[in-house]
Amino acid sequence: MIKHNCAKCRFRAIYDTNTKSPLGRVWRWHIGWCPGWKGYMETLSADESAQVTETYGLKK
Repeated sequence: MIKHNCAKCRFRAIYDTNTKSPLGRVWRWHIGWCPGWKGYMETLSADESAQVTETYGLKK
């Protein structure tokens, strides 16, 4: 099983602190196509996945 560090990602923390920061914006763009992020989302429970999807405005 692959270990994902997405929950502890420094760029994600930057985005959470300031969504308009350059690194935060790069992170948000990156999760739109990142296979690692998609794998991470699959490891989450349905409730956790729904919360992350809502928090970051992702498509379901």
